[in-house]
Amino acid sequence: QVQLVESGGGLVQAGGSLRLSCAASGRTFRGYPMGWFRQAPGKERESVAAISWSGGNTYYEDSVKGRFTISRDNAKNTVYLQMDSLKPEDTAVYYCAMGAFSPSSDYVPRRTAEFGSWGQGTQVTVSS
Repeated sequence: QVQLVESGGGLVQAGGSLRLSCAASGRTFRGYPMGWFRQAPGKERESVAAISWSGGNTYYEDSVKGRFTISRDNAKNTVYLQMDSLKPEDTAVYYCAMGAFSPSSDYVPRRTAEFGSWGQGTQVTVSS
């Protein structure tokens, strides 16, 4: 069973930056796509970004394109989310997730149902 542990959340002013990390253990990290989701109070969990197992393909939700960057280090079993130009509407709990299956292609999943393991979440608060 895989364990995912997020870190790097916190309080930042609008326009600032944060870098989230997610360390995986308990299962082979390489070979599985990874994703970042977020959930704000009273809202559904939404996909923010995702990356293929190789790192060659990525997906970004429209509102974060050009501001957030997802990356991974398969040697360190870690996926990152660099968040720049943060806005108050980015305030949410951010979750790391591992794909439910190991695809033969460089596929990037986007839907919640395509992810099988989740971290406990890390709070990101952006003040105006």
